[in-house]
This record gives sequence, structure tokens and C-alpha cells, in this order.
Amino acid sequence: MTRSLAAALLLAAATAARAELPAVIVVGGDRDYPPYEFLGPDGKPAGYDVDLTRAIAEVMGMKVEIRLGAWSAQREALAAGRIDALEGLSWSEARARDFDFAPPHTVVHHAIFARRETPAVGSIEALRGHAVVVHRGGYMDDTLTAAGQGGSLLRTDTPADALRLLASGQGEYAVVAAVPGMWLVKDLKLDNLRPVAPRVAAVPYGHAVRKGNAELLARFTEGLAILQKTGRYDRIRERWLGVLEPRGMDWGLFTRYAALVVVPLLLGLVASAVWTRQLQRLVAERTASLAAEVAERQRAVEELRRKQQELLQADKLAALGVLVSGVAHEINNPNGLVLLDVPAVRAAWLDAGEVLDAHRAAEGDFDVGGLPWSRMRGEIPRLLDEMQDGARRIKRIVDDLKDFARRDDAARTEPFDLNAAVAAALRLVDGTTRKATARLEVALAPGLPPARGSAQRIEQVVVNLVLNACQALPGPERGVAVATGWDAARGRLRLTVRDEGVGIPPEHLARLTEPFFTTKRDAGGTGLGLSVSAGIVEEHGGALEFASAPGQGTTVTVWLPAAAAAGAAA
Repeated sequence: MTRSLAAALLLAAATAARAELPAVIVVGGDRDYPPYEFLGPDGKPAGYDVDLTRAIAEVMGMKVEIRLGAWSAQREALAAGRIDALEGLSWSEARARDFDFAPPHTVVHHAIFARRETPAVGSIEALRGHAVVVHRGGYMDDTLTAAGQGGSLLRTDTPADALRLLASGQGEYAVVAAVPGMWLVKDLKLDNLRPVAPRVAAVPYGHAVRKGNAELLARFTEGLAILQKTGRYDRIRERWLGVLEPRGMDWGLFTRYAALVVVPLLLGLVASAVWTRQLQRLVAERTASLAAEVAERQRAVEELRRKQQELLQADKLAALGVLVSGVAHEINNPNGLVLLDVPAVRAAWLDAGEVLDAHRAAEGDFDVGGLPWSRMRGEIPRLLDEMQDGARRIKRIVDDLKDFARRDDAARTEPFDLNAAVAAALRLVDGTTRKATARLEVALAPGLPPARGSAQRIEQVVVNLVLNACQALPGPERGVAVATGWDAARGRLRLTVRDEGVGIPPEHLARLTEPFFTTKRDAGGTGLGLSVSAGIVEEHGGALEFASAPGQGTTVTVWLPAAAAAGAAA
């Protein structure tokens, strides 16, 4: 057989074999797998796989129809024979049992993506026990399912859906192809995602056909070889993947740029090094000077604010004193009538009671004020006692309020009873404490030596501390304890206000007496109560101490010198 005859027979065999292929080869692919294959803005197939398939069809004289859809559906369509080939399928031993693969036209690297706050992992095995998002029917879906992790997978129709799901807060990690993943993160503006393991698997990727379709497989293999020989393959790859894959260093270009740019730049940097160091030293000295000046001005501004606020507080108390004087006068007038009239009513009742008793003895029981006389006979004295006690309490509260709000034009230094000041302050806040807690404990130590200073200003301190304690309570079942005592060793009087409230974080303890600092600003706190109280205690030669822990309540201790000790110190 001559060589020409053999060639003719081979050509005839090839022509006969090619005649077995359908007129139009239907090639499937993923609709959302950029830059490999995807539907463009016009709804038409685009991407590296698409251009490569069309180029192979062109050089092999085939007519192809490219259909892109959901990836799992495309795989099923090839297995069922509804399409003839897939233009891009990652190779695995399991898949090789169902499909035949042409030589790979690229290698796909897979990456693990996570939200920025999620801890990084470095391998596929490290994903075990975590919620992982994968592309349904993709290579990583097959791989993780085969490894026994299928129960923890969240499957989506496309890689884009997988990354969107992860960005929305569902799942912990997503495993998709690295290049499509980075493309989608940028294109979809998923700024909270990052690749934590950029290359966890490298997989051959190429055309695949149904098992046994040797002729179509040969066409794709031959066409790819032709494109690689002619350089057209490189141009297609460069267009779609060149800007996304790492490039090697061009050392010649680097050397030329170094000679032209870097060397003169280094010489200039060396020449300016001495001048730069001197300038840095001058800047550092000037910066330190300015920082000290700014700090001093800040301290002066804070001190001015504190003094202004104290003046404002003093003006408020002066206005309150004027108001209280007028209100007290209006309250005391009718209250005085009650105090005067109740004894007269009591005397009249004693006289009338004898007559009514005689009437009951003669006529039998009768109603008075809607109640039988036999019962009313014991109720009326109790009602009169309560009326008189209430009137006396009104008078005492008004007197305490007048004393508390009285303007103190000159600091008083006379001796005073600390227990009496505490009792007067507690009467002023009686209504608040009754609402805040059902457990107010007061323990005033007997026989305390007198303190020296202004009783009214110490009352203001006690009022502030008790109100703060009440505001710290989460419920009325929690208690507040107020106690006084005498420390003979230190020669100081002690006042403690302890609450079972929410406590104070350690980082806030040192700032409690700073003006305007408050942890209750949302509730209307101004941050002035403890600041003013600390100033009053310091004016009396005393000290204010805090002890607290979150959830364990707070104890405030006021130390005041006794009158004898204060006089000796003076």
C-alpha cells in the first residue's frame, strides 16, 4: 500500500467518523463563574472558556452552541445526554468514572474565603466542624462531601451566591476557585471578605464529554493543540487570565529602572540624611513644648469649667433658698392651723364622747360617719393622732428643707453633729428612698464626737451619695445602707453609704469626681454631684473614697476630722 493510499484511507476514516457527530455541538457551562465562563451584561456567554471553545470549533470546522446555566444542572444535562460537552470541568477520579476529559487547558486553584473578623484556617481539613459555603455540584462540594463533611455544607447555585451568603453573615467559610472568587469579591464589592488560604487545592481543568464519546473528545484535544501551536491560546489566556495570575520578575527591566531611578534616589537620600535628623530633633523639641503648653491650657480650661459649674450650683442653691422660704411660709401657715386645731378637736371629742356613750347605753348602737358608734369610738382618737403626727412631720420636713437650701455666704466652722446632719438629709430624700428600695438600713453610731464645718454642706454630700445609691439599684429588692462611725486611731469620723447596685467598672473609679464625668448621661446625669461633693469634703479637711466592682454594688466612704482634731490642725 502506497503512502498516498494510506493517507486517503485515513482521511476517509476520519471523515466517516466525523460524520457521526451532530451538526451542532451543544457545549454547556456555568452561568456565573467569571472570568472562565459567565453571562455578560447583554445576556450572552462570555469568558475564557467561551472564547477558547469558539476558537477550537473554528479551527476544527465545528458548529457549536454554548449554553450557560446553573452548574449542577449542566452536569446532569451532560450525564443525561441533553448536551454534548462541558467547556470547563475540574478533573477528579470520581468524575473520571462518569466523563472523559480532554487535556486540561488550565489549572484551577481553590481558595478559602472568610469574613474579616473570622479566624484564618490554612487547609481543607481545618474546615471540619465549621459551617462551610460551597458551589453546589462544584469540585469542593464533591471533595468535602467525600471527606464526610457534607452535613455541615451550605450549598448555593453559583460561586457568587456562595460569597454573597458568606458576606451576609451566614456560614463561617466559603471554598471557591481563587480567581473567580477574587473577581466576584471585587465586582460585587464584598469588602468584608478576604482569602484566608489562597491555594488549598490545584486541579486540572478542561473540556469534558460523556463517557465513550471518543470522536468529540479527539476534536477538542486536536483543536486545543492547534491553538497552542499557533499562539492563539496564549492570546485568549492573556486576555482573560493574564492580569489575574502572578507574573515572573523581569530582571532586565528591574536593572534598567534601578540604574535610572533607584540609584540617584538613594544618593539623594544619603545626602539629606543629616539634615533630616537635625530637622527631626528640632520638630521633636518643638512638639514636646507645644504638648506641654496644650496640656497646661487644657488643665486651666477644665479648672475654669469646674469653678463656673460650682458658681452655677451656688446660684441655683441661692435661688432655691429664696423659693423654699416662700413655699415654706405658704405651707407652714395652713399647717400651723392644723397643729393648733387638732388639740381643740381632741378636747371637744372627749366631751362629746361621754354624751354619745350615754346615748348608746340608752338607745343602742347607732351609725356615726357611716360606721357603728361602738367602732368609731376607738377610731376617732387614732385619726386625730395621725393628723397631728402628719402635721408635725410636714413642719419638720419644711424646716429641714429651709436649712438645706439656706445660702451659706461665709463658710461655717462651728461644731455640728454628724448623725443629725445624716438624719436631716435622709428625711429630705425619704420619698425617693421609699420608691427605690424596700431595704434602707441606717446605723448611726452613738456618742460620736462633733465634726467642724457646715452641717448644711455635709447634708448636701449625704443627699448626693444616697440619691446616687438609689439610682444604681436595679430593683427595690436591693438595699442601701447608711452608717456612721468613729476611727479613734485616725481621729476621724466615718460616714459610709453602701448600695447593692450594678457597680462601677474599674476603669471609671479614678474619674468619678471629675467634673462632667457620668455613667448615667442617658438618664439625665450631669456628672456634677460627686464632683461638688468631693469639693465640699476637701474643704472640710476630709477625704472621699470609693470601692466597687461590676455587679457587686458600691461603697462610698466619707472621712471627716473631729472638731478637736480640726482645731488642733488649724
